[in-house]
Amino acid sequence: MLEKTIRLEHTHRILFTREVFAARNNTIRDLVTLDHPHKLPRVLVFVDEAVANANRDLLDDIVAYGEAHAEAFTLADSPIVIPGGEPCKNDLRLVECCWDAINDAALDRHSYVFVIGGGAVLDLVCFAASTAHRGIRHVRFPTTTLSQGDGGVGVKNGVNYFGKKNWIGSFSVPFAVVNDFAFLESLPKRERRNGIIEAIKVSLIRDGAFFEQIEAMADDLAALKQEALEKVVQRSAELHVEHIATGGDPFELGSARPLDFGHWAAHKLEQISKFSVSHGEAVAIGMAVDLVYSRMQGILDAETCERVIQLIERIGFATYSAHLMDNGRSGEPAILEGIEEFREHLGGELTVTLVPQIGTKLEVHEMNRVKILNALVELKQRGKASA
Repeated sequence: MLEKTIRLEHTHRILFTREVFAARNNTIRDLVTLDHPHKLPRVLVFVDEAVANANRDLLDDIVAYGEAHAEAFTLADSPIVIPGGEPCKNDLRLVECCWDAINDAALDRHSYVFVIGGGAVLDLVCFAASTAHRGIRHVRFPTTTLSQGDGGVGVKNGVNYFGKKNWIGSFSVPFAVVNDFAFLESLPKRERRNGIIEAIKVSLIRDGAFFEQIEAMADDLAALKQEALEKVVQRSAELHVEHIATGGDPFELGSARPLDFGHWAAHKLEQISKFSVSHGEAVAIGMAVDLVYSRMQGILDAETCERVIQLIERIGFATYSAHLMDNGRSGEPAILEGIEEFREHLGGELTVTLVPQIGTKLEVHEMNRVKILNALVELKQRGKASA
C-alpha cells in the first residue's frame, strides 16, 4: 500500500461592515483583488427574494457598485433573485437553476459566486457553487442575525432530502463572509430575535464571560435594539469561527458536534412542524430540553439550569413545543426519533454535547429516553405556569 498525507490550508475570512454595496465602500473591491488576479474576475450574484423585497434599491445598488468598481471585477450578469426560507432547501430544482445560471455565465474556478440572504439561501447557493467545476469561490453575505452569527459564517452547505435536514451537502470554506449589519435593520422582529439563541448557545459551550454580557444586555436584546444585536452577533460569529478554525475537526470527520448543542431535538422539531417553528425557536426549545435533562442526570446544578432557561425566556423564546410529543413514524414520540436520526447523521456513534457549567461542554454517548420525555413534561408544565 502506498500512503501519502495530503495537507490543505484554508483561510477563513470574516468581514464586518455597513452598506457594503455603497460605491464608497471598498470592502468587495479589496476582497476580489486579494490574490492579485491575472485577469478581471467574473462575479455572479444571487439574492434572497425576501431580502430583495425588503431592500428595494439593493439590485440597482449591486449593478451600480459593479460599474463603479469595473477596474476590479466584472458582473457576469444581472443579480439573480431566488426564493428563500427553509422551503427552498427542499427543492432540488433550485440547485439545478443555480447550476444553469453558473454555466450560462461561463464562470470558472477563478470566478466568484456572491450570495446575499438568510441561512437557507446561503446553504443552497453555496452547495451549488461548491459542486460546480468541483468548486467555485463563493462569498457569503448573510442578512439575518442567525446567519451572521452562526450558520452563515461556517463551512457547511446543503439541502434537505428524504425529509431530513442537510442530507445532501458539502464542506467548503467560503472565500469570505461579509457581515453587513445594515441588513439586520430591515428584518421582521422574529428574524431579528432568532440569532440571539445561537449566541447564548456558543457562550454556554465556549465563553462564560460572553454569557454574562448577554445577561447584562438582556433587556436591550429582548427589545431588539440594534446596538445590542450587533455586539452579540459579532461576538457570536467570532466564537463560531474560532471553534471551526481551532477545534481540530472543521469538516466533521469525527462524531463530536459541540456547536450543535440543543440541535438534535431542534432539527427534529423543525422537520415535524414542517418548518413552522423557525430554526432559532427550535434551538431554544432543544437547548431547554438538554438543560433540564442535564439537571435530571446530575450533570448541571439546578440553579444554573434555571438561570439559563430564564435568560432564554427573557429574550422572548418559548421553551416547549407540543410537536415533540407527537407520535413519529415508529409510533414513539417524535423527539426520540430525533435522537436516532442524530446518531445516523454522526455516523453511528451518538455524541451529544451537554453543558455541565456555563462556558464548558461535556460529550455524552447515550441519552436516557425516559428522562428526555420527563424533561419535556416539565417544560410543558413550565409553559402552562407562565401562560
